[in-house]
Amino acid sequence: MASNDTITVTDNRTNRSVTIPIEDGTVRAMDFRKLRTDEEDFGLMLYDPAFMNTAACRSNITFIDGDRGILEYRGYPIEDLAENCTFLEVAYLILFGKLPNTAELKQWVYEITHHTMLHESMKKFMEGFRHDAHPMSMLISTVAALSSVYPDAVDVHDADNRLLQIKRLIAKMPSIAAMSYRHSLGFPYVYPDNELSYTENFMNMLWRMVEPKYAANPLLARALEVLFILHLDHEQNCGTSTARVVGSSLASPYLAVASAASALSGPLHGGANEEVIRMLDGIDSLADVPAFIDHVKAGKRKLMGFGHRVYKNYDPRASLIKKIAEQVFGVTGHNPKLDIALELERIALSDDYFISRKLYPNVDFYSGMIYQAIGFKPEMFTVLFAIPRTVGWLAQWQEMICDNEQKIARPRQIYTGGRKLKVVPIAERDKAASK
Repeated sequence: MASNDTITVTDNRTNRSVTIPIEDGTVRAMDFRKLRTDEEDFGLMLYDPAFMNTAACRSNITFIDGDRGILEYRGYPIEDLAENCTFLEVAYLILFGKLPNTAELKQWVYEITHHTMLHESMKKFMEGFRHDAHPMSMLISTVAALSSVYPDAVDVHDADNRLLQIKRLIAKMPSIAAMSYRHSLGFPYVYPDNELSYTENFMNMLWRMVEPKYAANPLLARALEVLFILHLDHEQNCGTSTARVVGSSLASPYLAVASAASALSGPLHGGANEEVIRMLDGIDSLADVPAFIDHVKAGKRKLMGFGHRVYKNYDPRASLIKKIAEQVFGVTGHNPKLDIALELERIALSDDYFISRKLYPNVDFYSGMIYQAIGFKPEMFTVLFAIPRTVGWLAQWQEMICDNEQKIARPRQIYTGGRKLKVVPIAERDKAASK
């Protein structure tokens, strides 16, 4: 650190100054506690609702430059990984910090493949849900329930044990998702097929009926794989931060992942692509697009799938997904929603109203249409998000566990309530209420 990599803050209440080091473009919040009015003063805190400008950890997993539209996993551009790698290759990269060689990948695929089976008790657990229960609720509950199937998972400081639970979770998430889908239809559950790839096996467990061997369309299986790669990790978002916070208490990784999935289930997080489909369903034809845009500008409607908390430029994942959409519709047939989506995108990218607000298409804008074309119902979209994101949650969770600076998460608050109030007897409260 250079000698001038500091800031000097003067407290005008006391005229005292403190010099605070700047490291990696940040200052430590605890250094501001030195600013006090007297010895009994707690010290200055930083107020940052929704963590808009607070770094809670150091991480070398995912890099995002929102202004330039850059997303990298472990330093590799997302475009390069999506074009040249399989999902389990990139999962290996996210977890171990390097791309595997042939022998490492073969062993990794074998280990994931042979952990896909679920304990038979999970069948009975799943049968406890109503047939119309939301698949995300079933996924979250079942993942949490696995903490009782694998009680050894609480030994989070054992590296070998952590890796075993990581393999189990990555392997079993598609099995749980498929089971929740089949339960909603009243169909018998399909066991994993170890001869299939990660995404092909998922499709097998979803859609195999009476055929002796399920054969997925290779283009659709690859499209799903690329979508999984694009959703693997996305830095310190709501779900990932939840996994870290819950994990900081040394809870089981199954509970940390279930908590992260709970955060993902909200419409402002993982449920956004489902909202995009609803929006497109509400636009009858291309002729209705200008009127819809006018309603958006007037604040009467929301333009779902545009804008992002981090990206202030085109979401790099959106441009990749747009290409995949065209390929998928080449197999499944043309979808009129695509025409409407393209027209919405064209207007938004050329209209000063949207440009000035940096409302560019994000990953959710086209992904829902692809999922729907492949055969998924909208209620499954967030589940599809959770399957690959589990890898990112686990990588972030493990990074947090191994970080000596991390402690149990415990944000501060600014108390705004009353003080030293006196309890009034209930009879007097009743009298006051009756007046």
